[in-house]
Amino acid sequence: MKTTITHNAKEYKIDLSKPLDISIPITNKDDNVNAWYVKAPTIEPHREANFTGSIAAGSSTNFYDISFNPHSHGTHTECVGHISAEHQSVNQNLKQFFFLAEVITVTPSEEYGDLIITKKQLQNAIGNHTPSALVIRTLPNATSKVNRQYSHTNPPYILEDAMVFIREFGVEHLLIDLPSVDKEKDDGKLLAHKAFWNFNGDVRLGATITEFIYVPDFIADGSYFLNLQVAPFENDASPSRPVLYKIE
Repeated sequence: MKTTITHNAKEYKIDLSKPLDISIPITNKDDNVNAWYVKAPTIEPHREANFTGSIAAGSSTNFYDISFNPHSHGTHTECVGHISAEHQSVNQNLKQFFFLAEVITVTPSEEYGDLIITKKQLQNAIGNHTPSALVIRTLPNATSKVNRQYSHTNPPYILEDAMVFIREFGVEHLLIDLPSVDKEKDDGKLLAHKAFWNFNGDVRLGATITEFIYVPDFIADGSYFLNLQVAPFENDASPSRPVLYKIE
């Protein structure tokens, strides 16, 4: 199933039958990827009175309750409502779902005991490309990322000036394989989040950050088309399924 896309007066060909899913699913296992000091998600049969929503338990259907936090338990996409007192819904602010994207790989550098992503690293990795969406894979890139327990581990993060560069470069949708673009314990400063959404200026309501992706090694750096699929929750963040398509 192939299609041709015209974008900025240029034609691109992609094969829709060959999606590259870079999401991490939500499971009911203790090794579900996790951050922010909350317990694992639960997926279990609904129970009330004499009813248990499980065919294995004698019900006619499977009827499960799911409890999770989108920021803690898997790939999610968030809007500026994540850091604003005013309610903003990613379901209302994200109105397009297909973008030209650039996948880059960055090795965070060490500074004062932290692992950081710098402006220079991003400049070198992006080069002359001008994507609407930027997908950042960090090294090392072990498959254990899909099950990692991040709480109290001080994961890598993006420096404020590096995020200003991303914003001014024109990136509307940022995707990264970390639990946050900011330092885990930063006293609520949220410098990278605020820089990306231009929080103290003309706020970018339609811009999104997607965290907790996983980009396997077989996906090479370069240009792709991105389908950013977001569950329609009226919330600042929602579980999401970013899917890349290689440009032929």
